[in-house]
Amino acid sequence: MTANLLFAPMAYSRYEASQTLPEKFSRLLERSGLADKLPGKKVAIKMHVGQGVSYSTIPPVFVRKLVRFVQEAGAECFITDHYVYRRHPEERGYTADNLGCPVLDDCGYFGKYYYEKSVDFKTFRHVDVAGLIHDADFLIDFSHVKGHGACGYGGACKNIAMGCVTDRTRHEIHALEGGLKWDASKCVHCGKCIPACNHYANSFEGEGKQAVYKVNYHHCTMCQHCLKVCPAGAITLDSHDYADFQTGMAVCTKTVLDTFEPGNAYYINVLTAITALCDCWGLTTPSLVPDIGIVAGWDIVAVERASLDLIRVEDLIPAGVPAGMELGQEGHLFQRLHGKNPYVQLDALEKQGLGTQAYELKEVR
Repeated sequence: MTANLLFAPMAYSRYEASQTLPEKFSRLLERSGLADKLPGKKVAIKMHVGQGVSYSTIPPVFVRKLVRFVQEAGAECFITDHYVYRRHPEERGYTADNLGCPVLDDCGYFGKYYYEKSVDFKTFRHVDVAGLIHDADFLIDFSHVKGHGACGYGGACKNIAMGCVTDRTRHEIHALEGGLKWDASKCVHCGKCIPACNHYANSFEGEGKQAVYKVNYHHCTMCQHCLKVCPAGAITLDSHDYADFQTGMAVCTKTVLDTFEPGNAYYINVLTAITALCDCWGLTTPSLVPDIGIVAGWDIVAVERASLDLIRVEDLIPAGVPAGMELGQEGHLFQRLHGKNPYVQLDALEKQGLGTQAYELKEVR
């Protein structure tokens, strides 16, 4: 089977509003078939609201258009993500007044509203599905495509697997890669690893050069921000089995999607401001490639495959790579950047029965 996808490209042929990506996005939604599925339903629009000084998340104009479309189709909707209250989405324009619907924590304000599901993949046992995701009738997976240090690529799958669950689930998935190791002989005690942690899970005990690096694994989600910012390579993983991490995300994604009736999930990948790191880093680096457009469809695997295929190493903008860093010589651009084959994630999704990597793009003009 081949999945039919819609593609709204950035490319334009004349100077008029109808040629811009927001207007093409409106036409994409009209052609999507969503309007026939939504009447009377409660719709969760899952997206990443960013944090810190990031400015590369999905621009509010696109979110507002999606919200308006859903409401005009006769459905209620809300924007949701995890940690909303402490990410300060208002700093990026994500407010109820701007978007036309509530912006809510998917696990509740305290992160304790969820439904526990059991899975069995190595050490991965618990998928705690966010309560507001579980209670919704319909899911729109509205993802900003970017690179990711742990899995090479972050798109529709990561938006669900890491964003529709609790810290416990995120920790178990990340732990499939292994634990953190600290090499005291390499550490320069610069302290950059401490503020890099979004979960207040690390600290130094002691004074000066004698201080010892500690990780509180109750809070740690194994996101590896501390590892990535360490200038001396003093923090490493005790294993590097990213394929298990990819599989864990696929298992989690299937478990979340199984809480919806068949046909009650739609996937939209926004390929603009495609940067090296996930939006959860709270910062924005230069784009790796020029803006591409928007890919959407009913098949998550096909949407992910098309998104990756559209990101080509030939289009690399050198400024998007950290100065002095040498890219690898093989594979996808994200593999050359992070050393991890992003297509492994798609193979894992396909094995979970979530769709096909065979697709046909239908361009929205």
